[in-house]
Amino acid sequence: MAYRPTIGLEVHAELTTRTKMFCDSPNNPDEARPNANVCPVCLAHPGTLPTVNKQAVAHVLRVGSAVGGTLADYSEFDRKSYFYPDIPKGYQISQYAYPLVAGGTLAGVAITRVHLEEDTARSSHRSPRRGASHDEGAVSLVDFNRAGVPLMELVTDPVIHDAETAGKFARELQLLLRTLGASHANLEKGEMRIEANISVSKDDTFGTKVEVKNLNSFRSVERAIAYEIDRQTKALEEGVALVQETRGWDEGKQQTFQKRFKEGSADYRYFPEPDIPKMKLSEVPEFSADAIAATLPELPWDRRARYAALGLKADAVEMFLNDGFMASLFEEVAEGAGNDAEIMRLAANYIASDIVGLLADNAAAGNRENLKAASFLALMQMIKEGTVSSRGAKDVLRELYASGGDPASIAKAKGLVQVHDEEALAKAVRDVIGANQAVADEYRAGKEASLQFLVGQAMKAMKGAGNPGKLKELLIREISK
Repeated sequence: MAYRPTIGLEVHAELTTRTKMFCDSPNNPDEARPNANVCPVCLAHPGTLPTVNKQAVAHVLRVGSAVGGTLADYSEFDRKSYFYPDIPKGYQISQYAYPLVAGGTLAGVAITRVHLEEDTARSSHRSPRRGASHDEGAVSLVDFNRAGVPLMELVTDPVIHDAETAGKFARELQLLLRTLGASHANLEKGEMRIEANISVSKDDTFGTKVEVKNLNSFRSVERAIAYEIDRQTKALEEGVALVQETRGWDEGKQQTFQKRFKEGSADYRYFPEPDIPKMKLSEVPEFSADAIAATLPELPWDRRARYAALGLKADAVEMFLNDGFMASLFEEVAEGAGNDAEIMRLAANYIASDIVGLLADNAAAGNRENLKAASFLALMQMIKEGTVSSRGAKDVLRELYASGGDPASIAKAKGLVQVHDEEALAKAVRDVIGANQAVADEYRAGKEASLQFLVGQAMKAMKGAGNPGKLKELLIREISK
């Protein structure tokens, strides 16, 4: 019988608030100066008292509402005791028995709880220089800028059974946090940190749980889980007993490594935080379930369904979900076009291909701020009406990106306005056939690709100003004579 993996995730996300969780020190993740955003509270000076950050509580409640969780009426904070150099108090203020949110689902994964706590400081370690004296040995430094930053922790039920599902859940959570404005959730900056609890067994009982901590990319999450499933399975098949432990992930070696034996809840000696009053959330009108739900924007899965119903391609849908600029441009165009299906399809295609290409092209001079929704909409309407060809539209779009302006004026100045005069088109067709008689004969013989070549040559002869549909029609007529 094959081994069955069971996986649960714990995700920490730094919340976007003006100040830290329990004090007035700024919450600025981009502060480069060490120990600049600190005060007696977040440095744990004796006699200081924490005060709860209301905005952080609201962020967690909104996440809970979005995932369909139960918002607590009564909640309290607890002390989670453990010693580490970057925990100034010797304990962390967290939540244990009474979290702000219980239950909910996201990406098909059941959620156990969502609660609030404070982040730790940041330690850095410097090895001694080669040949350094005894006084110039190894140094460990602590930067307390991050100490006390509001930290949301979300814990899933142990209901995940493969690495792909775990990665999908983590990506969807990042998207939700950004949609709600609750967190920037950048994994590479440590604003979102993922831990996976993994076990394998031959039946429905849980095996020995191993926690892999601080995975800083979605690929690392998936690879670490896959590695652990394989490692644990091989160990059990060889009769080696597994131990409950905490492991890290070595990106270079693509394998986990032991860090320490895993603590249990008893080791943390939780008890209610005596310096923070208990919270009765029903006494705060804006924290009611209805009030919180009313603040939610269109959620990612609802927007995904709406875009899919419009017939947008899957890659364009995901790009609009994850890129605020692209999404805003598309939404403004859709609104301006009165939700015209053809305009929205054209806009989605040009954004997902041409605009993305311009932004990625270092050689393309310009600025995305030049791409105004009104101008882009006007260009899409010109394509629909046949005023410019798709080739000409690309040239107009490049000019809009470079310096902005009116697409109709740009098309006219560059000679890109499509010619609909049948006599001018017919002359171009006759000239192209005369210059490419062998290709015309191939089309007569049944080679359809030859016709596309001739259309391209006719468009080239008219410098992109010919209507390709009309040119194709005239070519067929002329060749068939």
